[in-house]
Amino acid sequence: MAPPVKSGPRFNEFIQSPKVRVIDGEGENLGVLNTRDAIAQAFEVGLDLVEVSPNADPPVCKFLDVGKFRYEAQKKANLARKTQKTQEIKEIKMRPNIDDHDYETKMKAMHRFIEEGDKVKVTLRFRGRELSHQQLGMNLLRRVQEDIAEIAKVEAYPRMEGRQMLMVVSPK
Repeated sequence: MAPPVKSGPRFNEFIQSPKVRVIDGEGENLGVLNTRDAIAQAFEVGLDLVEVSPNADPPVCKFLDVGKFRYEAQKKANLARKTQKTQEIKEIKMRPNIDDHDYETKMKAMHRFIEEGDKVKVTLRFRGRELSHQQLGMNLLRRVQEDIAEIAKVEAYPRMEGRQMLMVVSPK
């Protein structure tokens, strides 16, 4: 006997169970049958015996066209892969003494990113003497946190990394 096909469900002579529960092409339950008899009945109607639920006791098999069954399963998998959204991390860079209009522009971009389902990493870069006034940066990040509180939650609270302060927010 040939080894079972690696991909997809087992069918016809690859079904290893001696007895199977059979469902015909119209969805009628034919009961528990000997596997060889079930395969013979499937061939009479011009279809294959396909194992649809191998973990059941006894396994459930159905009269189907194997090629069509595999094609439909592949189409379903491709559709699922196409519609899934991967979450990206977008970055917004600011300075501690950012102007109000610049801040509003950055916040608009942040709102857009969050509405698209992406995480946003807010980077606050300190230069020169700004490093000695870290409380200004902390106040700015607290302001960002309050402004987006209704649409996003803070995933990583503000922390210093070298000369920059980082905070990560993600959609609720």
